[in-house]
Amino acid sequence: MMLDMTEGEPAAEQFPLYAIRAADPRGEMVAPDEVPTDDLAQIDEVMSAMGHLRTVERRLAEASQEFMKLNETDMRALHYLMIAENQDQPVTASALARYLRITTASTTKLIDRLERQHHVVRHRHPSDRRALLITVSATTRTAAIASMGRHQASRVKVAAELSPEQRAVVIDFLNDTATALQESLDRPPEG
Repeated sequence: MMLDMTEGEPAAEQFPLYAIRAADPRGEMVAPDEVPTDDLAQIDEVMSAMGHLRTVERRLAEASQEFMKLNETDMRALHYLMIAENQDQPVTASALARYLRITTASTTKLIDRLERQHHVVRHRHPSDRRALLITVSATTRTAAIASMGRHQASRVKVAAELSPEQRAVVIDFLNDTATALQESLDRPPEG
């Protein structure tokens, strides 16, 4: 089957993009005996649901970036700064650099840019005259809550509707999936 998307063709979401046997018909990634045939359809549904969630999250991130007129790193920086402030944790440029995993020079450029756009404010550190603390401006905090806050509230509502037992299963699944993916990243490719 050719996946050429021309007018009149079905949307990509209609293809079994996350179905195990569609992605791996010869069992090169997942051996056929590793997953019982009776479980494949439901596992495919799980993979599809995860793919759908990633797509929606990506669209949310893009919409928020467009709304705020910022890039992904800028948004991550603002999110970190807001959470730190909510927890009464002061943030220096070096702490922000460590969180973002970028150089201090790149962090300085990021902070300069965000400050020029009135997204962040620099403050003198109360006990270290050489250090500066970075906080989110009140205007940006309000805009971020308006753009991302309502989306976060939607997630909380869905999680709250689950029973404690259901949440435990979801937590275990997501943590186990993250661990398995990290381990596959840490392993050198075979062959």
